Amino acid sequence: MSTITRTLANFWKVGFKDYFHQLNYIGDTKAGVLIGTDRFGNKYFENNEELPLRTRWVDYKVHDFDASHIEPGWHAWMSYAVDKPPTQDSLLAYKRRAWEDTDAKTIPNYTLSRGAYKPYSTTKSKFTMWEPTAVERK
Repeated sequence: MSTITRTLANFWKVGFKDYFHQLNYIGDTKAGVLIGTDRFGNKYFENNEELPLRTRWVDYKVHDFDASHIEPGWHAWMSYAVDKPPTQDSLLAYKRRAWEDTDAKTIPNYTLSRGAYKPYSTTKSKFTMWEPTAVERK
């Protein structure tokens, strides 16, 4: 959470629409420089006047967002592993591989859903459940 003066200053910098957009989706207001966008339409920002390790953030295009929606090069920049974003570093820039599809899509994260991977064992269990047998009364 930020102070009221910082919030009002960011409201003045980003405008009415982006102010409420940020409050609705990231829960805070931030003003910064647009560094670039990736092939999914996510926008990446930076403001070096923010608190340390809070200077970079992403505005997801899809608001049912997941961390898997960030490309590896942008993820490295977001987590401060590299100083230059993929727009400035050709090694981090996205290059389509021959085996990839032509359209940009992500593989959703199915954790805690019906589509989650559930391993099963093919070996016989060492334990069996006890099933009581009752004799019929006369």
